[in-house]
Amino acid sequence: MKKIKIKNKVRDFKNSPIKIEWEEEGIFLLNDGKNSFYGQTNKVDGKIYLLFIPPSISSDTEVEYTVNKTSEAPQSVALKQNDNGTIDVFINETLFTTYNYATQDLVRPFLFPVIGPKNKSVLRTPPAPGNPEKVDHRHHRGIWVSHGIVNGVDNWSEEGKHGYTFHKDFSELTSGPVFAKIHSVNHWVKFVERGDVKREVKILEEERIITVYNLPEDFRIIDHKIILNATEGETIFKDTKESGLLSVRLNPSMEERKGGRMVNAHGGIGEDECWGKRADWCDYCGEVEGVKCGVSVFDQPSNFRYPTYWHIRSYGLFTANFLGISDFTKDKTNSGTHILPAYEKLPLEYRICIHKGYTEESGVSDRYLNFINPPTVTIE
Repeated sequence: MKKIKIKNKVRDFKNSPIKIEWEEEGIFLLNDGKNSFYGQTNKVDGKIYLLFIPPSISSDTEVEYTVNKTSEAPQSVALKQNDNGTIDVFINETLFTTYNYATQDLVRPFLFPVIGPKNKSVLRTPPAPGNPEKVDHRHHRGIWVSHGIVNGVDNWSEEGKHGYTFHKDFSELTSGPVFAKIHSVNHWVKFVERGDVKREVKILEEERIITVYNLPEDFRIIDHKIILNATEGETIFKDTKESGLLSVRLNPSMEERKGGRMVNAHGGIGEDECWGKRADWCDYCGEVEGVKCGVSVFDQPSNFRYPTYWHIRSYGLFTANFLGISDFTKDKTNSGTHILPAYEKLPLEYRICIHKGYTEESGVSDRYLNFINPPTVTIE
């Protein structure tokens, strides 16, 4: 039997996962004599980590848990793979989100819907094939990954001879009591036409790792990691604001132009103070059918060009974009172009939080600090 001690210092720690290195794979039960909860292991790059979500821990508090392996645990966060090219993610038997990876006429994989407080969707419904709804920016689909100019190919829009992101395989599909994980492998491609022959040409390989945790509807977390791999040789990501290596299109009723509100980590409010600015996080709030809710995106400090710039608009677009620097700074000599050398990788990790209420009342700032400064954990 092992013991875990958690020392929490500066601020309350609530509804946030803790990850520590571990020796054995499996499901574990943690207990402090009053509360018990599950831990679930996750294997990454040959290392085993134990993930668990403790009950709220007040500041300046130390708690101790015994840890025992168990063979019985509920699938509280469960994946359901469907025949139509989607995977549903359920939290305690209630749909939270769907990963769309191979549906009809799909240009790029995306998450939609994402269900927030009071069962309200926080994302805009993607248009049907052909865009009969005539929505603006039809390529803004849920939560997605894309870039406007990669090796000269537009893998952002759905206009002209745009690029595609095609699903190729799943490295892992995991359900469990603490989290569910979707680890997919995608190819960014273009099509080359010669006469009547249309040939698919691979540009790069992408791994997308989506982790969803067993948390209440008032504050839910998606950890969203992508790894861009220059498998085909040197890859050039040109400077453009038309990019979001994490992108979100919000429910229309949440848009700033319709009464919503965006805030960044520096206290900037509104598009004028948030668009093109660098910040650790941004939060976009509004109402959906009378329910106040919001979506935050946290930038991981290990990410390239941290803190990122934000391409965040009054019409509901919300992207982390560290490449469009010349647009953001209004200086064409200040290029954000990045060259990824042949066979090297660019990992990027973001935390997406779907919360009840607006920025201050949901404690977004403290949640971010818990993300980058978790409590100290020791194992005995």
